[in-house]
Amino acid sequence: MKPVEISLNTARRLAITRQHLTATDHKPTPEMALSMIRDLGCVQIDPIRAVERTQFLVLWSRLGNYDRELLHTILWDRKWLFEYWAHAASYVLTDNYPIHQYQMNLVRQSKQREPVRQWLKDNDPFRTYILNELHTNGPLTSDQLEDRSTTSWRSTGWTNRQNVKMMLSFLWDEGFVAVGGRKGMSRKWVLSSDLLPQWANHNALPEKQIMEQALEISLRALGVGTKKQMTNHFIRGCYSKVEKTIDNLCAAEKLIPVHIKGLSEFNTEPWFVHQEEYQLLFDLEKGLSWTPNTTLISPFDNLICDRSRTSKLWNFDFTIEIYVPEKKRKYGYYVLPILHKDKLIGRIDSKMDRKTGSYNILNIYHEEDAPLTNQTGHDIAASIMDLADFLGASKIKTPRNIPTGWQKGIKAL
Repeated sequence: MKPVEISLNTARRLAITRQHLTATDHKPTPEMALSMIRDLGCVQIDPIRAVERTQFLVLWSRLGNYDRELLHTILWDRKWLFEYWAHAASYVLTDNYPIHQYQMNLVRQSKQREPVRQWLKDNDPFRTYILNELHTNGPLTSDQLEDRSTTSWRSTGWTNRQNVKMMLSFLWDEGFVAVGGRKGMSRKWVLSSDLLPQWANHNALPEKQIMEQALEISLRALGVGTKKQMTNHFIRGCYSKVEKTIDNLCAAEKLIPVHIKGLSEFNTEPWFVHQEEYQLLFDLEKGLSWTPNTTLISPFDNLICDRSRTSKLWNFDFTIEIYVPEKKRKYGYYVLPILHKDKLIGRIDSKMDRKTGSYNILNIYHEEDAPLTNQTGHDIAASIMDLADFLGASKIKTPRNIPTGWQKGIKAL
């Protein structure tokens, strides 16, 4: 099939629209949040709270100032989501359990996991004790379980001799236990069969079906993507027979090749769009169905979690500098990119001081091609105010280095 030609702006707008980062004036509901996360495929979990934990920021960028109980409702009360691996530790859809069950089976069979299998074998009574305790008394945190290991887990890092935590982690990877709640950021563990009883005896789907479903979920979440980008998204590291699967999906006209005008001439890898987004693609190419927005996004946001794709599609080089020594950081510890309409135009280094109630903007940077206008400054300021309100800040502290053109709007905060 001959590729359909689209502009770079259309490709960006399709990606942003499919990521639910366009403007909305709907009041968030559990059903709306579920629909959004279904399109995203997953929401990464991270404990760092310099501004706010990423799982809350990802939803804020899309839903606005929502009640955090909304996430609690769809995760713990209705069990529409559960915690497992996607491209990182994430909230994933219970409806997608068969796909994640495939991941669990891969983990159990992995050759690289032989040291873990041996350790589990050596500690089989310990493993049985953990499973029995969770069945009888769960949910339990790791601190509520005894270390009855026969041999200790050895490593060169922080996991050395962390026997209870490692046993739980390995059993989670393999799908025997699940996170049934949290106490702060501490996981409360249960048996998977107790958390999701409707899936407990679910027969595994054929690999061909799993691969097709996973690649379709990945591409629909991306909007537009290459083979490499599709396999780097959603269940990263767990795809197999990718070229054959893509060929089959193209033959069934579920994947449609596109050529993006305006990308580097050296970018020869084919791009695809899902057939369910084909009409949206043409609407966007005609300037329809586009509701631009200005918002700040988490450094772990799905839109930018593939750094190579972010660079290619938005000409935006982004590195998380949390683990970079302070003197070597270029932008800051916890930097939020600024999404303005269909471009990533800058970044904000900020921190929420919960003792003083101050949301502190430490630095603001702009990209070379960013629109340095008063209106853009006001749009960014509005997003900062919304985020500060979501964080519960009573005041906002702004820096001196506000880019010219954005100063009027941001200084007024």
